[in-house]
Amino acid sequence: MKQVIAYIKPLKLENAILELHKIKGLSGISVLEMRGCGHNHKDMSDAIFDEDSYGLASRLKLEIACSDDQVEQVVTAIQKGAHTGLKGDGKIYVLPVLEAVRISTGERGEVAM
Repeated sequence: MKQVIAYIKPLKLENAILELHKIKGLSGISVLEMRGCGHNHKDMSDAIFDEDSYGLASRLKLEIACSDDQVEQVVTAIQKGAHTGLKGDGKIYVLPVLEAVRISTGERGEVAM
């Protein structure tokens, strides 16, 4: 089992979700609103700080648990749906999942995803 975490531009959510819905057997998608910056964030040494001047951009974090054989499809779907060709399109990370537990039934492993 794997967890795919992606940071994308909010305006690309619909495209990414449409691509992800094409994957049969995908268990689900979590979407979280957030703000952040990458290594190319602007120089803040002379900034006067208020709520909008931290150099943070609005982004969405997608979290998807999937089987090992779905990982490439998930990554490709997000990459296709979130791509603009501009800096700041986002990042995708793939992490191992050691265990999944469905709280309502106690099922464990891939059946609990």
